Amino acid sequence: MHIVVVGLNYRTAPVEVRERFSFADKDMPQALQELLRTKSVLEGVIIATCNRSEIYVVVDRLHMCGYFIRSFMEKWFGIPREEFTKHLYMYEDEQAIRHLFRVSCGLDSMVLGETQILGQVRNAFLLSQSEKATGKWFNMLFKQAVTLSKRAHSETAIGESAVSISYAAVELGKRIFGSFSGKKVLILGAGKMSELTAKHLSGAGADEVFVANRTFARAQELASKFSGTSCSMQEAMQRLEEVDILISSTGAEGYVVTSSQVSQSMKQRQDRPLFMIDIAVPRDIDPAISELQNVFLYDIDDLEGIVESNLEMRRGEALKIEDMIEEEIAAFGNWLQTLGVKPVIRALQEKSSSIHESTLESMFNKLPELDERQRKVIRRLTKSIVNQMMHDPINRIKEMAGEENGAEALNWFTEIFALEDQLEMLADSAGKESVASLEIPESSADEKQPLEEKPSLSLVQASV
Repeated sequence: MHIVVVGLNYRTAPVEVRERFSFADKDMPQALQELLRTKSVLEGVIIATCNRSEIYVVVDRLHMCGYFIRSFMEKWFGIPREEFTKHLYMYEDEQAIRHLFRVSCGLDSMVLGETQILGQVRNAFLLSQSEKATGKWFNMLFKQAVTLSKRAHSETAIGESAVSISYAAVELGKRIFGSFSGKKVLILGAGKMSELTAKHLSGAGADEVFVANRTFARAQELASKFSGTSCSMQEAMQRLEEVDILISSTGAEGYVVTSSQVSQSMKQRQDRPLFMIDIAVPRDIDPAISELQNVFLYDIDDLEGIVESNLEMRRGEALKIEDMIEEEIAAFGNWLQTLGVKPVIRALQEKSSSIHESTLESMFNKLPELDERQRKVIRRLTKSIVNQMMHDPINRIKEMAGEENGAEALNWFTEIFALEDQLEMLADSAGKESVASLEIPESSADEKQPLEEKPSLSLVQASV
């Protein structure tokens, strides 16, 4: 069996293409069931965000699997494959695992190291699990991906510095004031950048947020999202006397805040500092204001310098996470290689137990004079002999199963102990594995699975 991911993201497809391949939340259960009905697909998870649509599958063969997944997409979205194939990427086995780990850790995101994707990956997996679209392989792999991402963000500093202009503006304010507690903030403009800034400020503990915009209704709409106060642009200038921070991001062609306005307000502030950030292009705030005493003015170039510096730091932390990912890939590979050993060991245990029981039955029939205490002693001693005889072979096959020729070792072990019949019975009685939650132990239901061929984990990347 093999692990494959087919998808498109912000690097391979523009937004006008990505939006055509968006999976609606309400349709996701049906999409998963349709995916499971696709030829060769044994397990499936779909990760759908505004920046990516990715289909992860466990398939019983690699040949033609790309064709089958494209057919699923063509049917589900009603779009001819000729219109989207060029935007797709496809990774197999080890590269597919590495891709999932990098996505979960935020290393494949537009904003390096962002954490929102972790929740999206986890939710996608839990939905697939609830729809019984996952099995042994993905129950382990996605649990490992989520755990790795949590560890990556707790053991590195990849998410600690601002890498967006709006967030960098807030971080810059913290450098000046230390904390936003008790501070009043005035935001000029009600566009997307202003909304993101207001969101960060609200989360940082700003005491009160005023929003001003030329269209008053838009100011009201934005202010209501963060329990703020809306005001007109004229009223905003009057509030310069009381606010601590002003952040401007309007679409005006000239200066919205002039030097004379700020100079007048500073006379009433009794030397209280005023922190101003101009993230508009063209600029909203007269640069001459920076010459006024106790006024700290920063423009978008200052913020971009902070963002680039923080991005460089995140890139350094990302290298640490890449090393963690390689370790987890090896761990998953070892887990896959040892999957087949558990049914073999169980088959050996059941065969030895059957031989032990039949031998005891024959012995007791020939020695009817034995009382119950004597029978118990014989049973216990002979069982001990059987267990001691199996101890070393079981430990040795566990070690060999994790080595390069593990599958061959399992085959030899099966033939030497003549376990074919026991394995066949186990395969017939094995039920479909079901894992209730992300925290299920790794060993859950593994003992009931049939012997599997050693999986391929070769480093392969194929074009779709």
